[in-house]
Amino acid sequence: MALSKQAGKNVLRREAGAFMEKYAIYLALLLLCVVLAIITDKFLTIQNFKLILNQISINGIMAIGVTFVLITAGIDISIGSVVGFAGVVAALTAPAGSSIPMVIPFLAALGCGFAAGAINGLLVTKGRLAPYIVTLGMMTIMRGLSLIVSGGRPVSRLIGDFGFLGNNSLFSIPLPIYIYAIVAVVTHVILTHLKIGRYVYAVGGNTNAAYASGISPDLIRFFVHVVSGTLAGLAGIILASRINTGHPNSGSGYELDAIAAAVVGGTSLAGGTGGIPGTVVGALIIGVLGNGLDLLAVSSYWQQVVKGLIIIASVLIDRNKKRQ
Repeated sequence: MALSKQAGKNVLRREAGAFMEKYAIYLALLLLCVVLAIITDKFLTIQNFKLILNQISINGIMAIGVTFVLITAGIDISIGSVVGFAGVVAALTAPAGSSIPMVIPFLAALGCGFAAGAINGLLVTKGRLAPYIVTLGMMTIMRGLSLIVSGGRPVSRLIGDFGFLGNNSLFSIPLPIYIYAIVAVVTHVILTHLKIGRYVYAVGGNTNAAYASGISPDLIRFFVHVVSGTLAGLAGIILASRINTGHPNSGSGYELDAIAAAVVGGTSLAGGTGGIPGTVVGALIIGVLGNGLDLLAVSSYWQQVVKGLIIIASVLIDRNKKRQ
């Protein structure tokens, strides 16, 4: 009888542990919102929630892209510079007085992101270089190219429609939020319902086993870098549109926030674990926290310290999960 009671307790503990592991990130977001709602009456408003979602849309799109790379046990620290370069190139294709449709700058930004991601992917797979080294080099190259093509100055005086994506709304909801939502849904479907998504997890979980199963790890790693670069290009055109300028220094440091959102959302730096819903929640946590600290007039310097502590704590939690 005592043994059966003990067995029942063990089952309950395991179920409780599994529940917390699965939903801890969502409970953390809820708790954060409750605390901020209590300590500041400016937080719990529809306008503020729209502001938060609009602010995190760029970081969220980048975080989704880097999630693909992290699941394969890689990393991409070039995405912030890709954002800046894509924005500059998009602006250069849309000078004021021209009759160029907005689709041209949009495609130019996506093309820049795609090209950067493809080069990263080729160097990682064919060159057999470490992703960190490759993307570190690409980060420097992209930032340098941004300064070269722009002459080191912001590219302004653009066509009237250039600010459309970043500053317009539909049903009182900013367009970047819709774009972010569409990207999240599409990428979630890719990872969870398509064969290539299962291959991404397989390569991150065990490369040798994936290869033995007929999966090409090189092809998958190339694919995830292209996804990451292309989404960084998308983020670049949204940011440039929002400020109506192609600034060569745009996106500086954004890669850290994107990686932080993915890691906080449960994507493991060791690969094989993660997903889009968690990354979306991770981006929300970082966005809500930043918004709350702004409302409380906390210095931006201290906000950086808090973000760093959150990243370290998330990595420690992930490492402890791997050990169990």
